[in-house]
Amino acid sequence: MRIRLSTLQVRLAAAVTLSALLLTGCGSDSGSTSDAGDGPEKKTLTVAALPLADAAGLQIALDRKLFEKEGLSVRVQPVQQSVQALPALAKGQVDVIAGANYVSFLQAREKGTLKTLFLAEAARNAPHMMDVLVPPDSDIRSAKDLKGKRVAVNILNNIQSLTLNGILREKGAGRPEYRQVPFPQMGTVLKRGQVDAVHVAEPFRTALKRELKARTVVDGAARPADAIPLSGYATTEGFAEKNPRTAAAFARAINKAQAVAAKDRGAVEKALPSYTKIKPAEASAIGLPAFPDRPGAGQLDRLIALMKDQDLLKKDLAASDVLYEPGK
Repeated sequence: MRIRLSTLQVRLAAAVTLSALLLTGCGSDSGSTSDAGDGPEKKTLTVAALPLADAAGLQIALDRKLFEKEGLSVRVQPVQQSVQALPALAKGQVDVIAGANYVSFLQAREKGTLKTLFLAEAARNAPHMMDVLVPPDSDIRSAKDLKGKRVAVNILNNIQSLTLNGILREKGAGRPEYRQVPFPQMGTVLKRGQVDAVHVAEPFRTALKRELKARTVVDGAARPADAIPLSGYATTEGFAEKNPRTAAAFARAINKAQAVAAKDRGAVEKALPSYTKIKPAEASAIGLPAFPDRPGAGQLDRLIALMKDQDLLKKDLAASDVLYEPGK
């Protein structure tokens, strides 16, 4: 969801490109480090973050000073897609990517682009967090009607098509033809008839249902996509090996914030307007993802199996290979 961050840092640019990210000059080389005592080796971290509900845990951790309690200072660098920050993560110019799309980052690991490691989970799929919507007068009434139809997704061959293909197969339905359309433009192409349906995530889902009276034909969290992991907090194996106490401290702070988000929707609703364009009234209405407070290897293995089944991964991979464990 390409919603611009607004208040996590002072004087943020309206739309941050990768070149801007690389020119900031803030990252691993500029953060304070310490080898003394039992505190974090690296005390100042730069976290690239997406303006998504997925990153609510990060904002809650900042608001409640959970990083400070762990001896960390966290600076946030906004990005519009998590893959934009991959080069910066590889160069040590950012230390962690919040809301990192599992599909893209697992593929990057397999290709040898980067040895990614997930310090914590960010979000799992939940009912009506992302749905397939059609115009109110559409002839499409069920999943089986989507076969061969033009369906918009934010990124081709990624989490949306992956999960929808699985759902359609479970329902005995054929696959559609996917079109890549950024979330903010989905309402326009749907209204103009340039696509037959959109697989859209929040907060755009709620907006399209309100503005276009769009109908839901498929819940994006139906089996086998129910509770499937969507995103996490990614770093590199090298960073965690070099800074084990820092990695552990960051994971503790995020997991505490995730526990708050999981139990208190109000805390998430309060956090969202401070780093996205979501207004308070909208925050109370949208479908939210689930916020796990500890990594779940079993759930991530489900995602990996789905990716292998659809040839998005070629090699064997276990969730335990990519999930951070203190002392591992």
